[in-house]
This record gives sequence, C-alpha cells and structure tokens, in this order.
Amino acid sequence: MLPEDGVPQGIRPVGAAGAEDVRSQDTTADTDAAAPAEAADPAATGPGPAEGDPGSGPDPGSPNSAAPAGTSGSASQNRWWIYRGSGQPLYDTTLRELLPEPPPWRRFTGGPVVPPPPADDDEVARRLGSPSGRSPASEQLRREADMVNAALLLRRPLLVTGRPGTGKSSLAYRISRELRLGRVLRWHITSRTTLRSGLYEYDAIGRVQDSAALRALRTAEDSPVAPRTADGATAADEQLPGIGDYVQLGPLGTALLPYESPRVLLIDELDKSDQDLANDLLSVFEEGQFPVSELLRARRRHPRVTVLTDDPEGAAEITGGVVRCRAFPIVVITSNGEREFPPAFLRRCLRLHMPDPDRTQLVDMVTAHLAEGAATRGGDGGDLIERFLRRSRERGGLAIDQLLNSVYLTTSGRLPADAGALDELVDALWHRLDGAGAESRPG
Repeated sequence: MLPEDGVPQGIRPVGAAGAEDVRSQDTTADTDAAAPAEAADPAATGPGPAEGDPGSGPDPGSPNSAAPAGTSGSASQNRWWIYRGSGQPLYDTTLRELLPEPPPWRRFTGGPVVPPPPADDDEVARRLGSPSGRSPASEQLRREADMVNAALLLRRPLLVTGRPGTGKSSLAYRISRELRLGRVLRWHITSRTTLRSGLYEYDAIGRVQDSAALRALRTAEDSPVAPRTADGATAADEQLPGIGDYVQLGPLGTALLPYESPRVLLIDELDKSDQDLANDLLSVFEEGQFPVSELLRARRRHPRVTVLTDDPEGAAEITGGVVRCRAFPIVVITSNGEREFPPAFLRRCLRLHMPDPDRTQLVDMVTAHLAEGAATRGGDGGDLIERFLRRSRERGGLAIDQLLNSVYLTTSGRLPADAGALDELVDALWHRLDGAGAESRPG
C-alpha cells in the first residue's frame, strides 16, 4: 500500500519538526492541540516484521520507516516520507512543522518575510482532477516520493525527465496540493527564454512614457482651460509612480522571495532553452538570491521598494535592491530528453525519470478527472485503458491527455452506437506523437 503516517487522518504526525519537538515517547494519544509532537503512534506497538522477510519490512511512509530495524526512541520518530504521493492534502499540520532544518550549506535568511501565496484550487483541479487516494503504490511511485522527499530535505532542484505526455509537469501540482503550498509558479521555457525573464522585468519604456505624459501635463497646468478638481488641483499635480510599479518579478524571482514555507516552482521543458540558461541558473540555485539592478542603483534614495510579483495582484517589498530567499523553493524542472545538461548543473539537481504510467496509474488519473469506472467503458465491451496501453506500445508512446480525451468522448453518450465508427474516432485521437497521423493504424 501507499506509505501512510502511521496515525489516523486528522492527527498530527509524530516528531514532525525535528528532534527538538520529540518531547515524549509515550504511545498514548494526546488530544491537546498545544502539544502536537506527542500524538500517538499506533504503528510503534504493532508486531515487527519477520526477520529476513523482504516483503514485510516497515512501510516507508510510517514514522518507523526512517529507523533501522531494532532501533527505538526518537530515532524511530524521525519522519522520512513527508510527501507521500497519496493525493490527499496534509491534515491538521503544515510543511513548516514537518520539515527539519536544512543542511548548513543550504540555509538562507532572507527578509522581511512576505505573506503566504494565494491558493489556486481551480488550476490544480483542472490539472489533477479531484483529490482521491491513489491505488497501491508501484515501485515507480515509491521512487518518485523518495526523490521528492530528498529534494525537500536537501533543498535541491528536482530534474524530472521522461517522454512527452507522461505527467512530468503534474508532479509540481501534486506536491503543491499534498503539502498545501498554494499556487504553483510556472515558468515555461522556449528557445528565447533568458534568466532575466524568469527573475524580473523592468518596464523602462513604460516609465519613460509616463514621465513624458506627466511633463506634458505640467507644461499646460497654467492653462485657464485645464480641468481642475474642487480644490483647484490639476492632473499635472499627480506624482510619477515609484520605480517599484515598473518592476515585476518573474516566476523564478517570485519563488525566491522570503516566504516562511517554500513555494513550488515548475520550470517546464528546460531542454528547449538556449545552451547557456542551465549554466546561468547555477548561481541562483546556489546563492538563493539575485540583485534587481534598477533597484540596486536607487537603494540609497529608496532602500525599501514594493514591486509586483508573478502572482495575480501580488506585491512584495525588496530591501537594498536584492531578493533573498528564506525557504528555498521546491523546484521541479522537466525535460523531454532532447539534449544533455552541463555536468555542473546536473550535480546540483536530483534526478527522477518518469516512465510511462501503468494501468493502475491510468485508472487513478481517469477516475480523478471523470468518474469511477469510466476507464472500463471503452465501447464494444472492451477495456479502453488496455487498448490504450497496447496502442501506445505500437505507436512509440502516447500521452495521458489522449486517453482522457477518448474516455470523455466514449462516456459522453453523444457518439453513435456503431462500434466501427467509435473505433475510428478513438484511433484518430490516438495519433502518433512523432508526426505520423492516424493513417498508420496497424491492420
């Protein structure tokens, strides 16, 4: 089964925030909300696995899974699987409480602390469907959760590779939903993308135009026909907006703001970028900060400036012209494997390969987006997912959204009952991703 916390839903996990919170090893449940670290650990009193039985070891998601066999005490309460990949949001706790201190070389102390990000439940639901428990875990799901948790603890970016359409980008939204981290910041990469565009943009032209317009108004302010307010003021009496109104942080820049809990940043299709972008990211990932040149030059007159962020109607204060992070963001970088990255870049990332999803995972995805049992109503009494998997092997790999499109149409009740016409339509939807069309249908 998927790793669990070892405690019922709604109960705060044991020893979540580190060794300093392990104040008691009493296995009796404590309902006092002021002492969450003393919550019960039902798994701790259960019978241990048979010695030498590889299939009966502790569940990696339970509090005991982090400790070697035969150990007890606070070591057994150190929680390894913070992110479990279950699809269910954290209950009665937060990532800030669960996450231990970072390694000394990955500590950042930026400030002042900015408010938490807005939620974006509609976008998460659009990409993932409704939250529901995932089916018994495959080895791939366990490896996925292992790598996500390693990236969490080490404060390192996660480089996710795999064929197009295997759900690489969805991982960022699953992490955000389960750990309740708010809106995902998405930076879509093209061949023209630069590091600067991900950090911030400065609208110099807009500032010049506003300044020129204001000067023109002031030139005409003595005109007797100039419109005035009740107190005699004219439009020319308005001041030019501050420099912060012309600076907007990009997705990467917003992720590096000093939040108390990490933001989730999706850097999508990095292999589409110019060769230099991966190298340009190195210093940002290492230092956890970057200067805003325009604010740096004005820092003596304007030591604190409020700028726009990548969030809708978002704003944040920057001190001294430098953005410094506090909690290093959870960075998910996707790549379709179209080119290799420099060794120095790979050394600073954790790597996860996303294989094609199996039948169980596809059933979970279809159920989350549509309805229970929708995946097995494939027309002509067949199993649509089995047909999809077979056709995917024949055509060199298909994308998950191609399956969702076909399931939606075949279960809509609006298609003709003719099985041949249905097969023709489904086959057209399952076209090859390498440019070949539906005419390649075998047989």
